[in-house]
Amino acid sequence: MKIGMIGLGRMGGNMARRLMAGGHQVVAYDRDADAVAKLTADGAEGVDSLDAVRGKLDSPAIWWVMLPAGEITEGTIAQIAEKAQAGDIIIDGGNSFYKDDIRRAKSLREKGIEYVDVGTSGGVWGKDRGYCMMIGAEPRIMEHLDPIFETLAPGAGTIPRTPGRVAEKVDQRAEKGYIHAGPAGAGHFVKMIHNGIEYGLMQAYAEGFDILKSKNSDKLPEDERFDLNLTDIAEVWRRGSVISSWLLDLTAIALAKDEMLEQFSGHVADSGEGQWTIDAAMEEKVPANVLTASLFARYRSRVEHTFGDQVLSAMRFGFGGHVEIPQ
Repeated sequence: MKIGMIGLGRMGGNMARRLMAGGHQVVAYDRDADAVAKLTADGAEGVDSLDAVRGKLDSPAIWWVMLPAGEITEGTIAQIAEKAQAGDIIIDGGNSFYKDDIRRAKSLREKGIEYVDVGTSGGVWGKDRGYCMMIGAEPRIMEHLDPIFETLAPGAGTIPRTPGRVAEKVDQRAEKGYIHAGPAGAGHFVKMIHNGIEYGLMQAYAEGFDILKSKNSDKLPEDERFDLNLTDIAEVWRRGSVISSWLLDLTAIALAKDEMLEQFSGHVADSGEGQWTIDAAMEEKVPANVLTASLFARYRSRVEHTFGDQVLSAMRFGFGGHVEIPQ
């Protein structure tokens, strides 16, 4: 299939490369001409404007927007809507707020334009590992775009089927790494909760390693002080432990390079989904103690930093390339 990829940053550029490796054609556009040139060198058809994207796409055109949530995505989708034709499909693969998706879908539907929201997880590793995707779309549009999603997804790989999950009774796309979550907005809602859980998991690791590091504190009796090897602890927990995970793998990688994590500031940013998750919990009257505490911990990290905050920074750099270096 032929896809217009708008936004060639850490995620968009690598998604385009994975699509091309899977036999799809990509028309690439970004305001950064260098990003377009690099992807063109890798086989994309680079262009210098949204009008040029329209001229290169088939009909119905598939426009995939891979930009940061907020004003830039809102403005870009509005511009595309002016150039798109009835039947065209606009996909937002960033981390937009799900209520914005619902509003956009209604507005675009009046013009005959289809809208799809794709919650995308995989970070800077997705080009090789594949992307886990949670998709909000009309069923017929989901079916039409299925070859794109299957190419981007990790595939079943070597992960064994979940016991009790009967292939004939379930949507097997979930086992390949992507799902049709529901109508417009459902994809980004599921991804929003995914990111809220991610905050909680990361905070648990961060606090645990902070406690381990502080066990040699002079505030403790001398015979209760341990000078623990954090690198070895992270490594052994990766192997057979019930708390093993990809986040722990990334932590182990960072600690192996520098056990004190001095390259990380501990000033931990949040991209919005954590707060939106807590907002949703409040709307639904669902208690979310751990997720709320993990969000507030990120706010606190911008005032004072702990070693645990540096662990958080290291994980964020590991999966997403987020740079939080000491100032």
